[in-house]
Amino acid sequence: MRRVVLMAILALALPVAAFANSIAVTNIGGTISQNGSGGLTLSGSTIIHFGNTVGSNLGTLSFSIDGPLATGDLQNGGTFSPGGTFTIAISGGPTYTGTFSSATWIMQTDASGNHQYTLQATITGSNFSAFTFQVGLTQKGFFSGSTEVGSGDTVITTVPEPGTLGMLGTGLVGIAGLVRRRIKLG
Repeated sequence: MRRVVLMAILALALPVAAFANSIAVTNIGGTISQNGSGGLTLSGSTIIHFGNTVGSNLGTLSFSIDGPLATGDLQNGGTFSPGGTFTIAISGGPTYTGTFSSATWIMQTDASGNHQYTLQATITGSNFSAFTFQVGLTQKGFFSGSTEVGSGDTVITTVPEPGTLGMLGTGLVGIAGLVRRRIKLG
């Protein structure tokens, strides 16, 4: 019975160790503008929240979507082709860079006639599994090629490197073998 309990604990420990970590990021300010290729660029946006750290200037967030919209337009909303760069640079800390795997530009009109634009995107990179990114802006008229950003939210999901998971699994199997041997001898 004791052996079954130990093996069950071991079986439950491995998947828990493989869970990825998430980091919440909030940015304010900056300008979203149409770039020369018909995509969008964000510059001058300041990070005010990174994980458990809150401050007035923790770093910068910027992006450039390379291609034009695959469907729709910048005034009414649409979907971008994959591609472009996304960068979060924390002052004195990590830098996350990635490529847009999907990006949707959404326009909604509120009751007062203001247009609310939201860019929702998923970004992939080498040291994380995915960003989900959302930035919103509200203005009286349609998007005319450039506007100021109110705020944005990003969730970075980091991925444990495969070598670390392999060493963890090998270590757990070794411990299980020692426990099994000890049970047989005891």
